[in-house]
Amino acid sequence: MTEETPGFDEKPDVPSGATPDDAEPKAAAPSSEAGAAPAGDATAQIAGLTAQLDQSRKALEERTADLQRLQAEFQNYRRRVERDRITVKEIAIANLLTELLPVLDDIGRAREHGELLGGFKSVAESLETVAAKMGLQQFGKEGEPFDPTIHEALMHSYAPDVTETTCVAILQPGYRFGERTIRPARVAVAEPQPGAQTVKADSQDSAETADDKESGGPDEG
Repeated sequence: MTEETPGFDEKPDVPSGATPDDAEPKAAAPSSEAGAAPAGDATAQIAGLTAQLDQSRKALEERTADLQRLQAEFQNYRRRVERDRITVKEIAIANLLTELLPVLDDIGRAREHGELLGGFKSVAESLETVAAKMGLQQFGKEGEPFDPTIHEALMHSYAPDVTETTCVAILQPGYRFGERTIRPARVAVAEPQPGAQTVKADSQDSAETADDKESGGPDEG
């Protein structure tokens, strides 16, 4: 019987003509291929994450643009609502003041005739003060040029002492609220006397001729 020598392992069979070292590269080759595969997977993952980040960034930009557009539309809506609210308020106040104009006319006539006395005077002045606080303004004075946008001519005449169409009497004062004319001033107007300008021009020419004669006239050549 053959006895095995303890402490010695059997070596694998080595083909004839090959050294034992030839088997080591073959064993190491699979490990290099295994290391290359995870590197490719990491590159693909990075590319995928980059694409997702770009998509997320693009979606964020779109949502930001939408939000900015909505904010601009909301601001325009707020300004439009506020403008409409102010307009409605002004119209309501103007309508109220228009209804008070006949009362204010009566107060003015009573004041002109010296009938604004006692408690009636106190009430009338309080009403005028409240109307003024609400923005009512009275206009129209004698001697000012006639303006068809704020004056209404009820009487017409000619006068030699005016050089343009002039308000010579205020029959009813005009009233405005802010830039809105509630009622034009009703006035009597006077225009320059026909031919007055021609007579005036002739008078000036005569005066200049007289001055030339007094000075000896133009120099003779």
